[in-house]
Amino acid sequence: MLKLYTDAATKGNPGPSGIGILAVVNGQATQYHAAIGVMSNHEAEFCAAITGLTQLIETGQTGAVTLYSDAKIVIDALDKRYAKHYGAAVAQLEALVPRFDLLLWQWVPDRQNHAHALAQQGLRQAERDL
Repeated sequence: MLKLYTDAATKGNPGPSGIGILAVVNGQATQYHAAIGVMSNHEAEFCAAITGLTQLIETGQTGAVTLYSDAKIVIDALDKRYAKHYGAAVAQLEALVPRFDLLLWQWVPDRQNHAHALAQQGLRQAERDL
């Protein structure tokens, strides 16, 4: 089963933001980070999850996947199919779910989110881009 870790980092709320994505399958890791402009932390967390899942779809990795995030709003939105003030992001996320043979999601504490350092790199890039 592929493990997908996503995280976001913002400086200020809203503020410059970055995302980090780590995909691990059969011991092989693929890392990605990016600056995503000025966003709130919640918007950035949704962006990280959507970007991570989209990258898997684009690379044909649509088998069994577990999405790990330290953003309770993202995990709760997937559980409830709703997040107040973030309807568009939830709809985007929901549209990706059926593209996978199996997609599970789990909240992890930030210290267990292996994409955290990548999100920090994305944030540093966003700060340089300003």
